[in-house]
Amino acid sequence: MGHPVYRGEKPQLHYAGDFTWNSMSGRSVRLRSVPIQSLSELERARLQEVAFYQLQQDCDLSCQITIPKEFIPQAFGMPLSQVIANDRAYKLKQDLQRDEQKDASDFVASLLPFGNKRQNKELSSSNSSLSSTSETPNESTSPNTPEPAPRARRRGAMSVDSITDLDDNQSRLLEALQLSLPAEAQSKKEKARDKKLSLNPIYRQVPRLVDSCCQHLEKHGLQTVGIFRVGSSKKRVRQLREEFDRGIDVSLEEEHSVHDVAALLKEFLRDMPDPLLTRELYTAFINTLLLEPEEQLGTLQLLIYLLPPCNCDTLHRLLQFLSIVARHADDNISKDGQEVTGNKMTSLNLATIFGPNLLHKQKSSDKEFSVQSSARAEESTAIIAVVQKMIENYEALFMVPPDLQNEVLISLLETDPDVVDYLLRRKASQSS
Repeated sequence: MGHPVYRGEKPQLHYAGDFTWNSMSGRSVRLRSVPIQSLSELERARLQEVAFYQLQQDCDLSCQITIPKEFIPQAFGMPLSQVIANDRAYKLKQDLQRDEQKDASDFVASLLPFGNKRQNKELSSSNSSLSSTSETPNESTSPNTPEPAPRARRRGAMSVDSITDLDDNQSRLLEALQLSLPAEAQSKKEKARDKKLSLNPIYRQVPRLVDSCCQHLEKHGLQTVGIFRVGSSKKRVRQLREEFDRGIDVSLEEEHSVHDVAALLKEFLRDMPDPLLTRELYTAFINTLLLEPEEQLGTLQLLIYLLPPCNCDTLHRLLQFLSIVARHADDNISKDGQEVTGNKMTSLNLATIFGPNLLHKQKSSDKEFSVQSSARAEESTAIIAVVQKMIENYEALFMVPPDLQNEVLISLLETDPDVVDYLLRRKASQSS
C-alpha cells in the first residue's frame, strides 16, 4: 500500500522506508524495537488495533478474537484501579517537594514548532486512576524497561499529556491534536476517549502490592526451597491483606516470612474476578499451541498487545519476577566456592502453580481453579504450557518491533500528521 504524505507550508513529514521517518523539522528518525511501556498511551491503543488486525489476517487460532474491555477487577475487595490510584497518590505525596514544572514547560516550548511559548503556566497531567506509576527510586526494573526518573523525563521528557493540557494560544496544535478515528469504526464515546489519550508514555501500571511482593521475594526468597509450595500463616497473611485493603503504606521487611508474602501474591491473583490474561482471550491463548512452534511466540506477543495496559504491565512485572525465580531453581556454586541450594521452582513448576490463576474461563466454587478433574486435565496442561513459554520468553514478548510501530504511525499519519510529528520528536529525544 502507498504511504500518505503530509504536504503543506511546513517541511514535509513522510515515511522514508526501512522503518525510517523524516519529521517536519527535517530530522531522520529510525524506528527500533522498544519496550511496550515506552509507547505513549495513544500508541498503545493503536497498537491494540494493529495487533488485532494481524491476528485476524495472519494467525489461524480457530476462534473468535476480541480486544478485552477495560475491566475493573477486584483484589481483596478493592478495584485494581483503586489500588493503582492509591499508589499514585502515595507517589505524588513523595514528589510534592520537587519543583520541576518550569524545566518541563521550557523543554516543551523548545520542541513545539508553533504557537506562543507558555509563560509559566503549569501543565496538568491526566487524572485517570489507571494513568499512574508505582515505582520508587530503589525499585528493580526490567533491563528492557526505562529506568525510573523524574516525572518530566519519565513521561518522555515532555509534560504535554493530552489535548486538554495545551495552552489556548497554541490553537494550531490544539486543532492538530484533535485525535480522530474513522466514524464507522468508533462510537461517540470511544472518540471522546481517544481525544483524552496521552501522547506520552504512562509507565508501570502495576499495583504496589504486586511490586512490593515481587521485590521482597527477589531480595529474601530466591534461595528458599519450594517457595510457593510451603504453607504460610493464614493469620499473618490475612493481616497483610487487610492492611493493603485499607490502603495503608505497607512496607514488607526482612522479618516478614517469604511464605506469607508468596501466599499473599497468589491470593491477589487468585481473587481477581477476571484473570490477568482475561476471559475474552482464554481460547486464543490456549490455541497458540496449535500453531507451528516458530509461530507461537509471535502470536503470544500480539495477544499480549491486546491486553488493557494495566493487565499488560502487571503481567510483565509478574513474569519478570517468575523468570528470576526460575533462574535460581538449581543448586549452584557461589563466587566464594560455597554451595547454594536452589529453590526447585523451575519455569514448569511456576507455571503449574500460577497458570490456573492467570488464565481460566471461570472459577470453581472454592475460588480455586481445579487442575485435578479429568474434564479439565487437557486444558490444564495447555494452560501450564502457555504460561511456561511466557515465563521463559518474557523479555521478547513485551518488546514492540519496528514494523508494528511503523504500522501504528502510518495509521495516525492518515488522520493526524501533527500527532505523528510530535511522537517522532519524542522518540528522537529519547534516543538522544
